[in-house]
Amino acid sequence: MNSARTLATAARVLRQLRHDPRSIALMLLVPCVMLLLLRYVFDADPRTFDSIGASLLGIFPLITMFLVSSIATLRERTSGTLERLLAMPLGKGDLIAGYAIAFGLVAFVQSVLATGLALWVLGLDVVGSPWLLLLVALLDALLGTALGLFVSAFAASEFQAVQFMPAVIFPQLLLCGLFTARDRMQPVLEAVSNVLPMSYAVDAMTEVQHHADTTADFVRDVVVVAACAVLVVALGAATLRRRTA
Repeated sequence: MNSARTLATAARVLRQLRHDPRSIALMLLVPCVMLLLLRYVFDADPRTFDSIGASLLGIFPLITMFLVSSIATLRERTSGTLERLLAMPLGKGDLIAGYAIAFGLVAFVQSVLATGLALWVLGLDVVGSPWLLLLVALLDALLGTALGLFVSAFAASEFQAVQFMPAVIFPQLLLCGLFTARDRMQPVLEAVSNVLPMSYAVDAMTEVQHHADTTADFVRDVVVVAACAVLVVALGAATLRRRTA
């Protein structure tokens, strides 16, 4: 990998995003809108919002970044841009890392907006530090970006990229512990949930919600989410195809 080429790729992606207001709105505003709707769905019982709001603060950014990054990367390939770029002295690692940096910057802004809205506008009650909540939200968004970059290598069209969402995101959503504690699931499903990164994202949010200090479980969960994001980005670079099928 070459740092100059990686940063040049990131700058190009950010310039493209600047001219795509719909994608910007999807990444920055949709998580905030979903949190706002969730708060007033449970308007009669704010405690319900407190119990699940922190978890969804991580899940919503993950889902939106997965969608946008997978479709954007696939668009590069189907338009022939990817093939032209890789014909230049630009490695697969440079390309994927550049995308990860660009979307990571967007994910940071997204996480700041969503966390600020949840804590200081919607009144989400958490015991831990807001900075730790922001950290987990950012890591979840980066994980969504990494997953989107990875699955884009296996889709032949934008429609197929969207179809990966039920296969990649929905099982994690059901098994992450949002709807019921993972240790109360059927043993096979609990074992599966133990290897899914979204489970650790939700666990990290729960740790911040209920503990004032940084716990060992929180550190473990954050490390797992971050490691999964790095691993998936590396797999995305390894599976990136030079030519469009």
